Parts: sequence; structure tokens; C-alpha cells
Amino acid sequence: MVTETLNTTFTTIAQLVSSAQLGDRESQAALYEHYHGSALALAYRKLGNWDEAEELVQDVFIHAFDRIDQLRVPEAFGGWLRQIVRRMAINRLTRRRVAIAMESEALEAVCTSGDTPLDGVLDGERCEQVRSGLERLGDIDRRTLEAFYIGGQSLIEMAEHFEAPIGTIKRRLHVARKRLAREMESFQAI
Repeated sequence: MVTETLNTTFTTIAQLVSSAQLGDRESQAALYEHYHGSALALAYRKLGNWDEAEELVQDVFIHAFDRIDQLRVPEAFGGWLRQIVRRMAINRLTRRRVAIAMESEALEAVCTSGDTPLDGVLDGERCEQVRSGLERLGDIDRRTLEAFYIGGQSLIEMAEHFEAPIGTIKRRLHVARKRLAREMESFQAI
């Protein structure tokens, strides 16, 4: 009884393939429905990503139906489709990995961070200079710079917070930056 069911399935698949080779869209849809799950599973095993596997299966069926007239043995559609899935998955994996050749000196230059202990000390001193400069500024200048640079407020948020027009906030930022730069210059001179 299993053999009869198997033969009926092959006959049905063969009939669907023959109809699809003549351009019957319903036969193509039936073949798609029948083989979509197994093609997707195979694509996922090859690619390891469901989204890519689904995209690949769509491409596979488009490719298969474009070339279905080249299939000489309609009963072999399943194996033929699996071969297309395997080949297209390998092509996709090959194209995904882009190898870049690079000289060892260039690679070392890219891979090193360049930070030395001295850089850390200098950054710390600069931070201290900025903090000291901010403390020596007037209240409005300090609060404006802190709101923009430390608080991350936009000009609109600052205008609402300070209850001032945006143009005024822009001018305050400009003036406060200049004053901070002068304070930091005087700090460096000491």
C-alpha cells in the first residue's frame, strides 16, 4: 500500500511538473506549496539564518520556474530543486564573505589603539581644565554650556528651560564658549 501511495505521489508530482512546464501557474503554485518547507529547511541548514533562507527559497523557486522546461524527468523535480537550493546557498555564502588583503604594517596600524599612558594623563588634565574653567564662568554661561554639552539638551529644550528665544540661546552658547576658551588659556598660562 505504501508503494501505491508513493507511485501516486510521483505521478501527481510528474503531472504538476509537466503542467508547469507548459506554463500552468496553478501547477507552479502547487509545486511551491509542496516543496517550500523542505527547501526552506535545507536553505536554513546551509545559511543558518531564517531571513536569508526565506529570501533564498524565493530566489530558488523563481530560478526553478524560469528553467523548468530544462528538466527532462518530471519525477526528479524534488532532487533537481534541492540541487538548486544547495548551489544557490553556496553562491550566497561565497559572496557574503569578502576577503580583504592587507599589508601587515597597515593591519597593525589599524588594530592598535594608539592610546598611551601619557594620553590618559593628558586627557585627565584637559578634563580638569574644562571643569576649572566652567567654575570660573558666570552662572548663565556655565549653566548654558552644561545644559548643551553635558546635559545634551537641544536648542529648543534649552529655550524652554531658560525661557528665552532660540536666537538668544545660540548667542549665549557662542559667548559662553569664547569665555571658556579664554579661561582655559589663562589656566594654561599659569
